[in-house]
Order: sequence, then C-alpha cells, then structure tokens
Amino acid sequence: MTAQQPLSYDAFVELAAADPAVVGLVLKGSYAHEGMATEHSDHDLYVVLADGATTELARFAGHRTAELDLVLVSLADFRTAGVPGFERYALARARIVLDRLDGGIARILTAKARLDADEAFRGAGEWLDAYANSLYRSVKNDRDGQPLAARLDAADSIGFLLELLFALDHRPRPYNKYLHWELTRYPLPGWDTGCLLEVVDRISGTGDVSLQRRLFARVEAAARLVGHGAVLDAWGEDLDLMRPR
Repeated sequence: MTAQQPLSYDAFVELAAADPAVVGLVLKGSYAHEGMATEHSDHDLYVVLADGATTELARFAGHRTAELDLVLVSLADFRTAGVPGFERYALARARIVLDRLDGGIARILTAKARLDADEAFRGAGEWLDAYANSLYRSVKNDRDGQPLAARLDAADSIGFLLELLFALDHRPRPYNKYLHWELTRYPLPGWDTGCLLEVVDRISGTGDVSLQRRLFARVEAAARLVGHGAVLDAWGEDLDLMRPR
C-alpha cells in the first residue's frame, strides 16, 4: 500500500481471511464496544497465526496507522496474552471477526474474561488492602489539614476499589474509558450502577470523607462476607478512622 492508499481495516480483513495461516482475527478497543467508536478511533486487530506457520502477512507486523493497528501473534502466545496483564480487559470484551478453530478462539476469549476462584480471591485480598491503605491516608490527611493530599489519596483509592469490586465478581477491571459502558451492560451484583458511578465521581473529584466512610462500610461488609476479614482485621484500631462516625 502506498502513502496515498493506506491499508484499510476491511482490506486487511479480506487479505487475512484468504490466508490459511490465519486461524483467528480478534477486534478489540472502541470498535468492539458498541457505541464507543468515534471519528478518532482506529481498528485494533489481533491476527492469530497457527503455531509454526509462515505467512506473507508477517510484513505487517507492527503495522500502526490512524486507521489500523495490527498485532500478529502465534496461537500459543494468544492463549496467554493479557493473563495476567493490562490487556486482559480488552480481550475479555473483544469481538471475533474470524475463528477457524471451531469455536476455539471464542473459548480462549471466554477464559480470559473470567478470573478463576483462586485468582479472584487472591487478587481481591490484595486490592482490598490497597483500597484500605489509600482510604486511610485520605481520611488521615483530611483530619490533619492536608486537603490536597486527602483528595489525591481518595482518587487513588477509587482505582483500587474498582479492581476489588470486579475481582469479587471474577472479572477484570475495565479501562476507565469503558467503565460506564461495562457497568450499564454488565452490572456488579449487589451494586446499583447509577449510585456507584455517582459515588465514584464524587469521591474522585472532592475526596468527601463522609462519603468515603459510608462506602467503606458497604465494602467492608461485602469483603467479610466472602472471607476477607483477616485483611481488614490486620488494620486493627485504624479501621475506626475509616468507618462512619
């Protein structure tokens, strides 16, 4: 393709679909999230190749333009892509364009979308401790007359909180861009989506200590219910500063 005729998404899909070395095409990003693509969005496409296969498509490795971003990967590497890692959510909500493995690509993506019991429990415990740490620092800084530090710690705590809540539901946390999209389509059990988003917005923006404490009370109850009491109890008397007054 020349500079005047850049490779388009549709043209590449047609080219890849005709190549027997390609066992899967997986679209991620904005175009995989209904209603999220804009005039600035590109097509992020995984090109999954049969293990050991050779293909002329290798010349497109690392291809990246405003229209099309390609990742060429072997099937073996695709199985482990994003697990663990930042890419996991993108693959969890990816859209299959081509699956030559009789549903094998779909099964790989389904597995990425769910944390197993051990991974979810371990991750939730770690995120709970990180959330408590930032919350504690926020309310302590507010008490000690450090409003900027209190707000920054409050904003940090929300990131850890979201990781925790999604881990409790055995799901990878969505990128911030897709948080509203994800929760309106796939709500977290036991949480009202509208209320949760409003609380996240307010705490991130204002560091409201009273609201942080009320939220923590709900989180503490939910965490203890599923066996994370030891993580919380390790905070000892410091829990009193985090709980509602």
